[in-house]
Amino acid sequence: MSKKQKGNNPVYAVNCLLKGLKLIGHKQLRKFILIPLLINLVLYSAVFGFGYSYISDLIIQFIPDWLLWLEWLIWPIFFLSFSAIGFFTFTLLANLIAAPFYSQLSAKTVDIISGQTHTIENLPINQVIFSEAKRVLYLISGMLPLLILSLIPGINLIAPFLWLLFGAWGMGLEFMAYPMENKGLLFKEQKNIAKGRRIGVLCFGGLVVAGLAIPIFNLIVAPVAVIGATIYIHGVSLENK
Repeated sequence: MSKKQKGNNPVYAVNCLLKGLKLIGHKQLRKFILIPLLINLVLYSAVFGFGYSYISDLIIQFIPDWLLWLEWLIWPIFFLSFSAIGFFTFTLLANLIAAPFYSQLSAKTVDIISGQTHTIENLPINQVIFSEAKRVLYLISGMLPLLILSLIPGINLIAPFLWLLFGAWGMGLEFMAYPMENKGLLFKEQKNIAKGRRIGVLCFGGLVVAGLAIPIFNLIVAPVAVIGATIYIHGVSLENK
């Protein structure tokens, strides 16, 4: 199997994430994981502390009287949709705060799996900020129509499935950005590379989303995903031809 084919192989994507889970306790990686772990703990505690009551009020507000008989179905749909929004948003925020640690975590992971010391490609800070802004705007532009669909009775029945698909793609882009940025690749190049390996990226991101939905375990999903994404990128060809 060529490196290009490997990048589009769901089994390879799964194996990379599993290897990331095995490496999470590596002694050389611990110092890059502790602070992001604390960041995740604080933010996810906030989600659980305020999210449930807010979502409950929102569901009651948006269910019209003539659809009360469908409340047993609409309630979980709204809950799933807005939970997806909340976790997706808080994950992006947590990753933004922890980005310097995740970049170092990714770089150290490459050293461990390759047995060699690598240097991070130091890009101009203005290019990095502009690239990150483009990635955030790209994700927001995908979230807005899904948010609107989530508020339309009837149509919102499909919203959770669309959120899951979008979440998988977004999480794939999010975590694979760290190893690719360390190679000097900015968002436009990152997105094109991901599109050429769409199945693998979606599978990887889908597993990350599933992990984020598991209480307690979701605290370590982000560093596991950074390590797994680094292994994924290290093992595939980044050529789009």
